[in-house]
Amino acid sequence: MFKWLTNRSQLSRTARELYGGVVAQARNRAFYSDLNVADTPEGRYELIALHLILTLERLGQSDVADEPLRRATLEAFITDLDDAMREFGVGVDSVSKRVKRAAGGVHDRSLAYRAALAEATNSALETALIKHVYQGRNTVLSQVLASYVRAAIAELSAQSADALRQGIITFPHPDRRS
Repeated sequence: MFKWLTNRSQLSRTARELYGGVVAQARNRAFYSDLNVADTPEGRYELIALHLILTLERLGQSDVADEPLRRATLEAFITDLDDAMREFGVGVDSVSKRVKRAAGGVHDRSLAYRAALAEATNSALETALIKHVYQGRNTVLSQVLASYVRAAIAELSAQSADALRQGIITFPHPDRRS
């Protein structure tokens, strides 16, 4: 009778584990020290958004094709945003507006990154990374970050669907050699 509830609970747990992997990677000090991403709430948001997008794209690939897990992972992100904004002392009246704006930002970035990744060269990807991750600051490190993104996609693609469905996700180490 309550199997659907157990399944939903397991799905939420797996999504939180995947999202935890996204956040752990986005907090990797190398992004801030080696790749010069601003260590600010905005910079951290951009890295979480980038890694979340890569994860959601992987969960949408045909060998995984797990829409409920994709949706639950996005819900874990939104819940985390809501909690973080409340912790930062954002007024209760404006939390939902800011969460909607931040979630919409992930959608906008997803479209930009997807279009940029469809190109054979990294030029469009570098431009998108400069706009979002580097917040308009033109830097040669955008080339390194673009190479890292391509390496992350390759590593995510190599991960088994079963591992992802168990909440196991890994990313390459970010450094200047990516």
